[in-house]
Amino acid sequence: MREKEPKLLITFHTTAGAMAMEKQCKQDGLPGRLIPVPRSITSDCGMAWCAPPEARDVLESLMQRESLDTAGVYELLL
Repeated sequence: MREKEPKLLITFHTTAGAMAMEKQCKQDGLPGRLIPVPRSITSDCGMAWCAPPEARDVLESLMQRESLDTAGVYELLL
């Protein structure tokens, strides 16, 4: 069984918001990927951006700069 690691999860109200996050992160070379939202968290669209916790500040800056429609930011063991 794989050992759980701390991860940063960003959830979205809409699938369009999740896709916009993925597109912008890829353009800017930022870490992470889209994953299904874990059952312990609820999300409107069911998708979350998963990244290392160290990337929190840069990702929050990106979300603010690009006015991305996010639902929440969480740090979990996944």
